[in-house]
Amino acid sequence: MTILDELQWRGLIADCTDTAELTKKLASPLTLYCGFDPTADSLHVGHLVPLLALRRFQNFGHHPIAVAGGATGSIGDPSGKSAERSLLTKEQIKANVEAVRPQLAKLLDFDAKQNPAKLVDNADWTANLSYLDFLRDIGKHFSVNQMVAKESVRARMEDREVGISYTEFSYMLLQAFDFYVLARDHGCELQIGGSDQWGNITAGIDLLRKKLSKQGYGLTMPLITKSDGTKFGKTEGGSVWLDPKKTSVYKFYQFWINTADADVIRYLKFFTFLTKEAVASLENQHHANPGAREAHKALAKAVTSLIHGNKLTEAVESASEALFGTIHQKVAATIEWSELEANISLEEILKKSVAQDEAVSLLDTIVADLPSVQISKQKLEGSGTMLVDVLVEAKLCQSKGQARKDIESGGIYVNNVRERNFQRVITLNYLLFGKHMLLRKGKKNYVVVTAK
Repeated sequence: MTILDELQWRGLIADCTDTAELTKKLASPLTLYCGFDPTADSLHVGHLVPLLALRRFQNFGHHPIAVAGGATGSIGDPSGKSAERSLLTKEQIKANVEAVRPQLAKLLDFDAKQNPAKLVDNADWTANLSYLDFLRDIGKHFSVNQMVAKESVRARMEDREVGISYTEFSYMLLQAFDFYVLARDHGCELQIGGSDQWGNITAGIDLLRKKLSKQGYGLTMPLITKSDGTKFGKTEGGSVWLDPKKTSVYKFYQFWINTADADVIRYLKFFTFLTKEAVASLENQHHANPGAREAHKALAKAVTSLIHGNKLTEAVESASEALFGTIHQKVAATIEWSELEANISLEEILKKSVAQDEAVSLLDTIVADLPSVQISKQKLEGSGTMLVDVLVEAKLCQSKGQARKDIESGGIYVNNVRERNFQRVITLNYLLFGKHMLLRKGKKNYVVVTAK
């Protein structure tokens, strides 16, 4: 299988400028690049498809270059945007580039012996370029008529309320200049990007031909959408970031585990390095028993491991199963409450995965995503307080009588262990790491009780 075959079965080719010639070129190691503008201090999941494509090319022996848009990022790409971007300061852009460097190191191999990846910043070759020199040497090769015909520009020009500034109109020239510099200085022959970059990529190919008498190539990947047509990578809380300070590892894992059934196989192809055979096996399992969610688990594990490492992935995987899955229930099924400290199994699951301080932090992150109520620690000290009272205070039950009925019918869980004793007394022993207790009514109604 060639790299183009690989991309084709994964559904990652939207268009190519010359497939036949590019196929011949790719028979030998080739240098290619993909650019990203550092508009934030972290990449998000929307960046993954083209950047993972760079790694796919690298895995096939080619030479990938990631271009940080220190220059283009200060202008703003109009592609796919219905309004002008807010301009960032040079200091913000520089800080953003530095912030994403370690994230790129997880996606590309900068230490490979034969074909190490490179990270360059287009601010380096534009910093000393004068405006007049740029107009004379680069601008003269572009026809305004052709630029206006590009989809990214035309769409904005047709919107009379918004329009497009001269600044963003010039973005195409800067991106074309990137391709020219990389072809001249690094022998780069191929640019890849999302399908919204087609106009910018072809502009660069034209510039290579006119300025260097060289043939360049372009390959675009489809912009990812959900099966319902909504934008990929967005949640109610906003973008899903690669930086764990902006999107916790747990939330990141949950984003992938909650992928719609209709999308999960596509996403396994788009966002993982699982083989064709492995994806086919998961697809068969998914169709045979979608309720087992094996494809979802494989997707979440693969992407979270890629971005955050195996150790944290195993921790959130175990915690997710313990809180919302079957591990805790299996542990508790063979043990009576009288034989079990209320908090032991979930704590042990977390402790076995990561160090205790990391486990506490992970648990804090998880419970932060759930409805919560505070309770005074004094109520749990000594002889404790009745579970029925806690259920009412947590608003899982409207009254003590209802709480008793729910408990006796088997609908109440404490730390994911079913409770059938309506006289159960809750003490400090029930707090996970001395802080939280997880109450559940039925299958999905969770409340976190935090002792203060």
